[in-house]
Amino acid sequence: MSRDKTMTAEEVVGRLRSGMTIGIGGWGSRRKPMALVRALLRSDLTDLTVVSYGGPDVGLLAAAGKIRKLVAAFATLDSIPLEPHFVAARQRGGFELVELDEAMVMWGLTAAVHRLPFMPIRAGLASDVMTVNPRLRTITSPYEDREELVAVPALRLDAALVHLNRADVHGNGQYLGPDPYFDDLFCEAADTAYVSCERIVETSELLKDAGPQSLLLKRAFVDGVVETPNGAHFTSCAPDHDRDEAFQRAYVKAARDPEGWREFTARFLSGDEDAYQAAVAAFHEEEA
Repeated sequence: MSRDKTMTAEEVVGRLRSGMTIGIGGWGSRRKPMALVRALLRSDLTDLTVVSYGGPDVGLLAAAGKIRKLVAAFATLDSIPLEPHFVAARQRGGFELVELDEAMVMWGLTAAVHRLPFMPIRAGLASDVMTVNPRLRTITSPYEDREELVAVPALRLDAALVHLNRADVHGNGQYLGPDPYFDDLFCEAADTAYVSCERIVETSELLKDAGPQSLLLKRAFVDGVVETPNGAHFTSCAPDHDRDEAFQRAYVKAARDPEGWREFTARFLSGDEDAYQAAVAAFHEEEA
């Protein structure tokens, strides 16, 4: 029987613990669960292992000193190639980095979904991925071809955080933009999964704007649903909103200057989500 899984961002974070492995959906500076990330920033959680196709989620958590280990293929803001807080954390040795090929992250999550210890793939062979990850192993096909493949370990998660356009109270989630990314894999690879969304709708409404292929998340793999309008800000969540390029530029400028970052944190990250959204609105009034 279906049940109401709605909760607040703070209630989601209250279910997490320091030391957990947390997967964060989205891609770069696109459809990141930023309201949930900001709730993480307001918590005392630390010592996290984060698995992500990294963007400002990684940057903000790194700046706050909450990441012990990062498993990622990159950390980018898309229109700005490198996430500045990620760069600074790497330069000071702020966390352990497991740098994988993009396909390796996907297949590592897939192995976890199927409860397999690893997935044999070709991605990464004859590349420096194998050099920077000496713990990676290869495996020889048991069949006549005897092909050597990379044995990518499963990326099993304690919890997953993702953001979608629409969801119902039971945990069915829908994307309306151009790409599902790998949010379904993150959720199915996790012991618990939480989806924030631009809007909670009736289940019957999920098929009004798009076909059944847009129903990315099934309720069986979701433990909590949070309605967070503009909750992916400042990343994009098409078609609901584009990436906030002006704000992203301000974020990058502040991140590169210690005093500027203190001012940015005080203005945008010192209060709750409502205070953040109000500060963003005021920022754009000033820019107009």
